[in-house]
Amino acid sequence: MNIQEYFARISYNDSHKDADLQTLTVIFQHHIHAIPFENLSMHCGETIELDLQSTYNKIVRKKRGGWCLESNHLLFWALQELGYDVCILGGNSYDPAEKAYTAEMNHILMKVVIKGNSYIVDAGFGGPYQAWEPLLLISGKDQPQIPGIFRFMEDNGTWYFEKVKRKHYIPEQSIPLAGTPELGNIRKIYTFTLEPRHINDFQELNAYLQVSPDNILQKKSICSLQTTKGLYALVGWTFTEVMYNYKEDMDLIQITTLTDEEVEKTLKDKFNIVLENKLTP
Repeated sequence: MNIQEYFARISYNDSHKDADLQTLTVIFQHHIHAIPFENLSMHCGETIELDLQSTYNKIVRKKRGGWCLESNHLLFWALQELGYDVCILGGNSYDPAEKAYTAEMNHILMKVVIKGNSYIVDAGFGGPYQAWEPLLLISGKDQPQIPGIFRFMEDNGTWYFEKVKRKHYIPEQSIPLAGTPELGNIRKIYTFTLEPRHINDFQELNAYLQVSPDNILQKKSICSLQTTKGLYALVGWTFTEVMYNYKEDMDLIQITTLTDEEVEKTLKDKFNIVLENKLTP
């Protein structure tokens, strides 16, 4: 495994001699613009191995994406190689359907300490809840970014991560978004504590997600990638393009239903992914 090969994968060619916030931010942005959040392996008959060499080969050499366990693990390795003070944390994501956080830890994120300040770095949430910059770990402070306003709330050692929602503008020819929008303007994302974790703490979760029929990753093939203006998302046969802040406090959302042939072409054209095995969306 070679840091220069990782840099080539994310098209990063600036200096990295200083393990500072500016370098972290630029590497992070290159990572989320190059590496999709995707679970396509599960829908191609491939097993996802949660060890660094397998993840490196898949994402860096085969130019694939990965889910949070893979993408954040790879970024964790890269930041360690560059001399950052970084540790893995575990999170419990919010399930809007259940109106509750999951009982079991099901997300991986990182804490990076720079000059005494702690930042949360998470390249593996995908979709519209993916932050575009490291977030200062501070309770109750709004942190505006292009995707929206993020913030943390802390209560008795548990941290809550949330985003202020914006309105959606969906042109006439587009199909409406499924599901009923939540009331209020806050979207809960996940909770976490600052207890350091190891990648092995997620092995059981990695195995469980690949066999449990009732989780969203089993039910839907998902691929999303952050763009310079918003994001692309392919869920099953539905391709969505989001442009952030199309108008004041409003995001433009364009939705297209694809054929099987178009799915393959879209993966190549929009996500730079060519699969080895047949995808069943």
